[in-house]
Amino acid sequence: MIDRLIGAMAGAQESPPFSDQALVDARSGRAVLLTSDVAAAILRGDELELAVLPEARGRGAGAALVRQALATGKPVLAWAHGDHPAARALAERFDWAPTRVLLQLRAPVGDPPSDDLAGASADSSDAMRVRPFRPGADDAAWLGLNAAAFAHHPEQGAMTLADLDARQSEPWFRADDLLLLDDSDATLDPEARLAGSCWLKVENGIGEFYAVAVRPDLQGRGIGRRLMRAGFDRLRSLGIRTASLYVEADNAPALALYRRSGFTEYARDVQYRAPGHH
Repeated sequence: MIDRLIGAMAGAQESPPFSDQALVDARSGRAVLLTSDVAAAILRGDELELAVLPEARGRGAGAALVRQALATGKPVLAWAHGDHPAARALAERFDWAPTRVLLQLRAPVGDPPSDDLAGASADSSDAMRVRPFRPGADDAAWLGLNAAAFAHHPEQGAMTLADLDARQSEPWFRADDLLLLDDSDATLDPEARLAGSCWLKVENGIGEFYAVAVRPDLQGRGIGRRLMRAGFDRLRSLGIRTASLYVEADNAPALALYRRSGFTEYARDVQYRAPGHH
């Protein structure tokens, strides 16, 4: 049912119904999977993700799975990917309130989006070089960079080696699409030399900036712009015409960078919180 839902949402040009981490946990047995003939839900700890086939919405299938999830576990948070009106209605039915918004932005891939993106500071040019990820050799270093860069992000910053291995087994993964920025002049051990990374997920003709990470002590030096430029160059070389990314709606610095890079809002995911929880 999960694969059927993913295909149906793609065919209807809707947002993917489940996050990548939810799919990894469901397939590995680390999450509870609930299904019916027309719907599916993934319960990961206290977080619920649920989707109903487009043609079956409004008939109670979603509400039935929410009740089943409430009986199976104690979901406190629930995602509505794409912010569909049916999802809003379902949340209102159970008195769940919106608590977080994740924006999906898109930009054309062609010429470099702006002069701003083409610029780079001295800190992000002479001493640093972009290279592809080396599976098995860069895993620990990249996980360390990712954890530091996304220390306050509830999903991305918690990625483990098992999660990274699962991503590398996905059909869309290519090592050449995970770009690393080496601080070659740094007096550091090899695992601490990564200044940043730009992970691209190329699927169905869309090039997603899956995760752009900058080492915390180097933030504010133009490295984010350098990584974005490298990502656009890579997508351009693959013939991809549209770029996308996800960003927290309240992350003003990141939104400013992405908007200067040509991105505009395309869709949004909304996280809801159950009543009685703060």
